[in-house]
Amino acid sequence: MKLYDAKGAPNPRRTRIFLAEKGIEVPTEQVDINAKQHKSPEFTAINPLQRIPALVLDDGTVLCESLAICRYFEALRPEPPLFGKGPLEIGLVEMWSRRVENNLFAPVAQVFRHLHPAMKELEVPQVPAWAEANRPRVFNFLEVLDRQLAEHEFIAGERFSVADITAQVTVDFMRVPKLVVPEELTNVKRWHAAVSARPSAKA
Repeated sequence: MKLYDAKGAPNPRRTRIFLAEKGIEVPTEQVDINAKQHKSPEFTAINPLQRIPALVLDDGTVLCESLAICRYFEALRPEPPLFGKGPLEIGLVEMWSRRVENNLFAPVAQVFRHLHPAMKELEVPQVPAWAEANRPRVFNFLEVLDRQLAEHEFIAGERFSVADITAQVTVDFMRVPKLVVPEELTNVKRWHAAVSARPSAKA
C-alpha cells in the first residue's frame, strides 16, 4: 500500500489528518505539484485526472479523491467514527461535510486557483472575475458556520468529524489567497483554535 501525497495542498492534508485521527500509518510518496510531477506519464497512469491524493492498494487497486480514501479507512477502522455513528449522526456529518465542501472549500479553491500567481501555469485560463465572484461566498458561508458553532462544539454536533477536517484544512489554506476569518465570527475562531490544538493538525 502506498499513499501519493503532496505537502502544502489541502486535499492531501485532509487525508493525512484523517489518518492521524485514526492512528493509521501508511507509506507515502511525495508528488511535487510545482514541478508538475502530477502531470507526468508515471503519475497519470495511477490517476488519469492527475490529482492528489491517490492510494495504491497491495493488489494494485487505486483509490483517488481524499474523502473516498477516508471512507475506505473508516470501514477498515471504524473507531473513532469520523463519518458519524448511528443513522442521525451519519446523516448530519454527511450534510455538513457536503455543505463545507461546496460552500467553503470549493469557493476558497476558486479564489486561489484563479488569482494566485503560483497557479498561472496550472489553471489555464485563469479567470480573475470568477475568483472575485467566489470571494463573498466564502464569507457568507462562514457566517452560517458561526451560527452552527454557537450551538455545537463541532460542525456536525458534539463529535469531531470529517466535516471539521475539511473546514479546518480550508480555513488554514485561506491564508494563501489572503482570505481572513472576520473577527466578529467568534464561534468559528473558538472552533478553529480547538481543532488546531489537536495533534492531528500537524499532519
